[in-house]
Order: sequence, then C-alpha cells, then structure tokens
Amino acid sequence: MKPSAPGRPWGLAQVLFLLLAALHTAAAQKNGINIYSLSVDSKVSSRFAHTVVTSRVVNRASVMQEATFQVELPKRAFITNFSMVIGGVTYPGNIKEKAAAQEQYSAAVARGESAGLVKASGRKTEQFQVSVSVAPAAKVTFELVYEELLKRYLGAYELLLKVQPQQLVKHLQMDIHIFEPQGISFLETESTFMTNELADALTVSQNKTKAHIQFKPTLSQQMSPGQQDTVLDGNFIVRYDVHRTVSGGSIQIESGYFVHYFAPEGLPTIPKNVIFVIDKSGSMRGRKIEQTQEALIKILDDLSPNDQFNLVSFSGEAAQWKPLLVPASAENVNQARSYADSIQTQGGTNINDAMLLAVQLLDSANQKELLPEGSVSLIILLTDGDPTMGETNPARIQKNVKEAIDGQYSLFCLGFGFDVSLAFLEKLALDNGGLTRRIYEDSDSTLQLQDFYQEVANPLLTAVTFEYPSNAVEEVSRDNFRLLFKGSEIVVAGKLRDQSPDVLSAKVRGQLGRSDLSSGSVPAMLALEGPSLPLPGLGPSFQHMQNITFQTESRVAEQENEFQNPKYIFHSFMERLWAYLTIQQLLEQMISASDAEKQALETRALSLSLHYSFVTPLTSMVVTKPEGKEWSEVAEKPVETKNKHKNFYLGGPLSRFRTAGDRRSRITAGPSGKTPSDLGRARPQGPLSPPHPHPLMAGKSLLPDMLLAPSILDEVFLGVDLRAGDAPQARVPAVASDPVTRRIWERKASGSSTDLSQSAKTASPPGQLPASLRPGALLVLVSQPALPTLGTTAAVPAAIQAPAVILMLPRQSVARLCVDIKHSQGPMNLLSDPDQGIEVTAQYETEKARFSWIEVTFKNPQLQVRAIPEHVVVTRNRRNFAYKWKETLFSVIPGVKLTMDKAGLLLFSSPDRVTIGLLPWDGPGEGLRLLLRDTHRFSSRVGGTLGQFYQDVLWGPPAAADDSKRMLRVQGLEYSATRLLKLDYQEGSPGTEISCWSVEL
Repeated sequence: MKPSAPGRPWGLAQVLFLLLAALHTAAAQKNGINIYSLSVDSKVSSRFAHTVVTSRVVNRASVMQEATFQVELPKRAFITNFSMVIGGVTYPGNIKEKAAAQEQYSAAVARGESAGLVKASGRKTEQFQVSVSVAPAAKVTFELVYEELLKRYLGAYELLLKVQPQQLVKHLQMDIHIFEPQGISFLETESTFMTNELADALTVSQNKTKAHIQFKPTLSQQMSPGQQDTVLDGNFIVRYDVHRTVSGGSIQIESGYFVHYFAPEGLPTIPKNVIFVIDKSGSMRGRKIEQTQEALIKILDDLSPNDQFNLVSFSGEAAQWKPLLVPASAENVNQARSYADSIQTQGGTNINDAMLLAVQLLDSANQKELLPEGSVSLIILLTDGDPTMGETNPARIQKNVKEAIDGQYSLFCLGFGFDVSLAFLEKLALDNGGLTRRIYEDSDSTLQLQDFYQEVANPLLTAVTFEYPSNAVEEVSRDNFRLLFKGSEIVVAGKLRDQSPDVLSAKVRGQLGRSDLSSGSVPAMLALEGPSLPLPGLGPSFQHMQNITFQTESRVAEQENEFQNPKYIFHSFMERLWAYLTIQQLLEQMISASDAEKQALETRALSLSLHYSFVTPLTSMVVTKPEGKEWSEVAEKPVETKNKHKNFYLGGPLSRFRTAGDRRSRITAGPSGKTPSDLGRARPQGPLSPPHPHPLMAGKSLLPDMLLAPSILDEVFLGVDLRAGDAPQARVPAVASDPVTRRIWERKASGSSTDLSQSAKTASPPGQLPASLRPGALLVLVSQPALPTLGTTAAVPAAIQAPAVILMLPRQSVARLCVDIKHSQGPMNLLSDPDQGIEVTAQYETEKARFSWIEVTFKNPQLQVRAIPEHVVVTRNRRNFAYKWKETLFSVIPGVKLTMDKAGLLLFSSPDRVTIGLLPWDGPGEGLRLLLRDTHRFSSRVGGTLGQFYQDVLWGPPAAADDSKRMLRVQGLEYSATRLLKLDYQEGSPGTEISCWSVEL
C-alpha cells in the first residue's frame, strides 16, 4: 500500500470519491497482477448517489500472487454491498449487527490478521480494502456498492472522483448519470489530470433534467508521452445545481415514498449578531494563530452593515474586545481588524469561561434591547485543544453552556487540528442548534475558516417546520429546523400511506426578520402572515419576527412516471434515500440525547441499517475469503479520533498496513510484496509494519533534502570566469566582461553597450561595492559547468531579467512591449474591460521587484481568481478552491475554461474573450507573472495601467544619438522606451532571450 495523498479543501458538500485502480506499472509487470477492466457506474437520482465500482484482474504470473482491491469513499456514504467472484464462486459480504460480528473480528485479531477493512483516510473519506490470493492464470472480479445523499453546499452539489490507475487499463470507463426532475440549472466539470489531448476521452451531454458524463480513455490516451505508464493521476469533479420554484420546494415521489427538498430563492438575509470566540492558548502559537487572524480579518470584512458583533479571546482567562456588541460599521470593523491582528498566544485553554462570557454578552444586549428586531444570534467557537484550565470536565462544560444558552442562540464549533476532541465539540454544538467542523492544519486553513463562515453568514429563515396531511404520510424524517442558510437545502422524506390522496400537499412555515421586509422583497405567491406572537424562551431580538408559509403540491401519479428510466435511476431508490436520511438523523440525535432516549434511537437506527444493508456505526460487514470462514474479515465505520495518525476501530486494535512508495494506492489490484510461501500465513501481532521497498523509492534518502556544496572554482575574478572564452558560445551574452580592465558591460539589442561597473561606481557611496558588484548581483560564469537540472536547458545569464509584464500588441507597429514597474503604491488596476467583463488588479513590491498578488475577476460567470506565490485560489458562488502551482488543472465552467499545466501556467480562455494567464516564474527576476493572449479581442473601452497600451499608441522615431531609444504616446501620456534584451517568461523557465522595447512605469 501507499501512503495516503494529502487531503484537499473541497468544501463541505457531499464528496463522492472514486479511486480507479492503483498499481504501479513496474510492480504489475514484475508480479503479474494485471487490471484488464475497470468500470465505475454512478447514478445520481434526485441527489441520491448509487455507485458501483467493478475491477477485474488476472494473475499472469506462474505462481500464486495476492491482489488487493482498495476504494476511497465519502465518510457520509454507507457501503451497501461487496462481493468477490473467484473461479465462478461468489464470496459476498454479509452485514450484521456490530456485536454479532465481534466474535469473528476478535478471532481474526487473535490470529494476528488485519481484520479491519475500513479506516479513515483524508479529510472526508474512508478507505475500503480487501486482499485475496490469486492462482496463476486465475481471474478475480471485485465489486463494491455504496450510497449517499448529496448535500447542497454554498449553492452546489459536488461529486469528486479520484482517478489514479498507475497502470494502463485496457477497458477503463467511468459513467455518471444525473437525473433531477427540477431541472439542472448548471453543470461544470473539473480535473487535475486532464489535458487538452486527454479531454477527447471525456464526453458531457445534458438536457433539461438529465446529464451523462462519460470518461473512456484508450490505451494510447492513458499513456505518458515516451513512456509506458499512465498519465491518469488526480481528481475528477462534477458540480451542479437545480432550478428552484418560487415556493422554494419540490416534492418527488417514487415507489410509495416521497422526498421534499426545500431551498427558497430570493429571500432577504436576516441580520445577525455574532460573537467570535477565539482560542489564543499557547498551542495556537505559530501558523495556527496566523491563519486564524488572516481568516478573521477577511470574515470581518464580509460582515453586513446590518450585523452586530463582538470578539472574545481566551487562554487561561477569557476577555471581550468591547463591553457590548457593536454594529459592523467600517470604523468598528477596522478597529476589530487591528485587535485581531494583535492577539498573542500564551497560557492554557479555558473553554467554559469563554463560552459563558459570550452568552453573557448576548444576554445583556437582549435584556437592554440593543439588538435589531428580527435578528438571529450566533456564537462561533474556534479552539485547537481540550479544556485544561477552569472547568475541565467536558460533560459539565456541555451542561453549563446548554443551560446558559437555553435555546436562544445557535453555537457553531470549529476544531483546529487533531489535538481537540471532535466528539466533545460536536455534542456542544448539537445541544445548541449548531454544527461542528474540523479545520485541518494545512496551507489552506485560512480558506477552510472562511468557507465555514460563508455557510452561516446568510440566515434566511428561522423556526422552519414542515406539515403534511396526517392521512397521507407516515414515518416522516425530521421535520423541524432552527435555521435555514443561503446556499443550503433542507430535506424531508417519508412514506405514503396506502390510501393516500392523489395529490400530496405540504406547508413549510418559517419566520423572516421583520426589519428586512420591504415592498416586493418576498414573492407574491407566498403567504406573509399577520403579526407573529412573541416566541416563548427567546430574547427581544427574536420577537416580532414575520411568519411566512410556503405551499407545495405534487400529483402522485405524475411523479411516479418521472422515475421510469432505468438508465438514470436504480430500483426503489427513494425508499433507500428515506432510510439513509432517517439513519443519519437518528445517529445525530443520539449524540445529544439522554441515556433513556439514546437506546430507543439506537434500536431504530440498527433495525433500518440491517433491513437496508447499510454499513453504519451500528453494523459491520463480514467478508469471507476463499480460504474459509477462519479467514473472515470485518468492515466497520471508523471512529473519529484525536490523532490523525491513529487507525482506530471499536473493539479492535490498530490495523496493520503496508506501504509502497510515496502515495497510497486506491482501488488496487496488485501484489502485496509477499513471496508465495507467505500467502496464507498468519501474520504476527505487533507494531505497524515498516514500509517495504518500492521502485520509486530506490536511492531516495529518508532524511530531509540537503544542498550539495559545489567544489571551489578557480580563476573566477569579479564573478567572471577568465577562461569562459574557451567555451563555445551559442549566442552573444547580454553581459560580458573585459578581463584586463575588469569592467562589466551590458550589451543592448541595438548593439550599443553600457559600462555597468563604471556607472555603478559613480552611484555607490565611498567604501562600498557598486550595487551591480555586490553579492547576489553578479553573473558567475564557471569553466566547468554544474550538472544541469533534469528537464531544463542550460542556464541563461542571470543579468538578463524577465520584465514584470510582456504585452503583445496586435495591429501596432511594435508587436511586443516589455513593462517594468518602478513606482507602485497600493493595489494597481492593471486592466479592465467592461465589454469583456474582465478586471485584473495586483499588488507590486518595488523593493523585491515582483507581484505579491494578482487578482482576476470575471463578471459572467461570476468568478474571482487570486494568485499568490504559494498557491492560487478560485472563488465561485462564495466558495473557495485552492490549487497549488504546477498541479495540472482542467476545469470547464459555462463561459470560461481554466487550465494549468505542470509548468504552472494557469490560463483562462473563452472563444470570444481575451485569454489571461498567470505563472509562478522561477527564473531570473522570479515572481508571479501575467500573460495576455488573443489581445485583439479587447474592446475600445479597455483601460488600466496595462490596458491603456491597447488603445491607440503613437510611436516616435528612434533617437538620432541612440537608435535604441524612442518615445511613445498613449492617452496623452509620454513614455520613454529603450530596446533591451529581456527574458521571455511566457513559455516557462528558463525562458528565452528576446529583443524588446521596454518602458518603466
């Protein structure tokens, strides 16, 4: 097995992980286990995803080998079936009550076997794995089925499939069928492995209610150029949403069951009062508190002027920023930003006092009627550890907080890292009408925090209840909810009675913030009811909310006919959807239930899990191998632990695993590294097995990378190799030296030269080396060149710099203009074109001669891209997606295509738009770079620091005294241009020398 790949921030929507067969090619050729067919069929019917993964392998070796089947699936998904077919005999997985499966589990552990088949993997995934011995020439078919209800997150549903075969597969096919009776409003795909060539293997077809995405690469398309391994290695993502009616609801019916989706559009946002409770204990020191501060500052900027807020920071003691909540005015937000930026870490963790202080601030404001009428109040807690000071008993803290909040406010908890008990925070939040998220310690932690806030930033309704005729439905899932947020969706499901009416009607009641209501702000067909009664148990800010009722009807016979196409649905899917949703809600209710209630909830959840064959925390799947019952293994839902390195199962010890290489295999059918004599041998218990050799690890040190010091080179004088003239020269260098006078000259494209050493002397203070001769400023030419970096060409002279920007100027007398920025204060508007719907802004650091960030904004589709040296962040529908440079990306969004290659060139293209590119240039003059292509598409209204050069530019003739200089005039401004040799960065490092007219801004 291979170590798991780093997790990625995909947001909080449903994640459907599919990993296509992982087996290193060299290992496959050596050991003979070959995947000859791999198929994935995923049917998404009305948000409910049913996925079947089938892998067929053959042992082409002359001896028995072990094949391993491995799949990563979403944590919210339930495995429903697994089977192996070997020699015509089917070996199924049987789902049993966890206690009933425990005997087989314990017996396997006692023999030293790896009995756990499922373990936590990544941020949102679990890993299923099973291995089996395969005789020579024998074939094995593995099949795994799992199901999940997709969750709407910030306005979209998401399926994420990880494609990582690591060997060529003759028959490889992935099919995704989506059927949404409400109609598909948008659908987009994204891939981190797709190229323009491989894109031919992807087909997307879509009509009003259906979509089919198929990926079927040929062997030649899978093959890396000039090699025999596969290029398929990365993520494939589908995002979509559906149309909404004015009533905000859709009732769908199939095989005697119904599901009611509710996500109204066009409602005003309810003002909120929010207390941010920030852990500043010593364990938050370093990057954690820095990322928290960055996120908090961004979140403060996103507050609405109608909101009120305050900050509480805590370590051993808790302290508030202001004595009362304050409006989110520009002045208050700026003061809060300064306060957040000044937070210092120290001391222990007193969660109890911090939470009670936050509640006290809201209570005091409520009692004094200082909160806006019709507002909602939220508390957001961020901590990275368990309580260590004050009250440290988790149960008593949960009791204290629940009693203090008393149902008046909603509490949301964020656990930073793995040193905090997520179970403690989860109960704390669920007891008080909120939810809990783990924030993973990674480069994108700031974005994780921002994305979570976006989930709760826009409350639309409070006290949401669903009502159905009692003679029409039964066994309805949860039907009342405290809050509905913009971009989310409430789902209720149930069973139709035998004698139910022909028309199923429903009412959804909720409450709007009265202060937000204005003429025309609510759809006319919705019933806005009269003055609402005071709500018992709630403070003054909740009084005088405006009641609203949404009415929806659905004709049973018509709805039943909707789901008749077997290509897009699977039989009785809505019944299984109802069972899945009910089990998930029962499991959640168990967290905050009393002991007496918990037993009844567990009994019902267990009964449904067994009846519908779901592997849940209450059940286990027993997999029997061909060797006999004594070789049974058990698949269970992993238990959330504090330590991400632990692999913990209820009732069992750590599961042993093997490693191979630097990446964990996914759906795997391959050798285990055992010799034939090892097969069938009981493995001894003990610590985790050490990694065994892997072809890719040969010669790779396990110690941190170290720089190798080059040998000292002689005859180097003032940075110039005196023997450099002996080496063949392919081109005239831009910088040359005179070994007699020791002068260094810059050769210009025009043929004239400048004495750099002399000009530097005149500008340098006495006693100091000229700037051009100081350390780091010289080009060092050596007689024995260093070994070149693999995949690069010979280095170019360091004195030739890449300009800040290269502009291609179509239909002008000068086709190319190099721009260097010498004066910059604050963000710059580089270019904007209202007709193209494009704007590019940036921050330029003149001291470092580089862009610290570049931001590209598209108006249609609404898309924002912010590039910094570490990574690039794409923001769409208030959701952030972070990508590291030089990781391939291929994303097709209606209206624009995003691609990034392994050199890091990120392009935004469209048939009728200017192509904009961003690049992390690491050659001379390193830093972010901007590229512009198809610039003839700029409109006459383009403007900005760079955009001005796409207006009419008037070039003067070359200067009489120096033909390398001339003037240009644009929009009434004159610029001096000099013809110089520059590095063209547009094709990536190391760049090529070009002759370019250059201007300084």
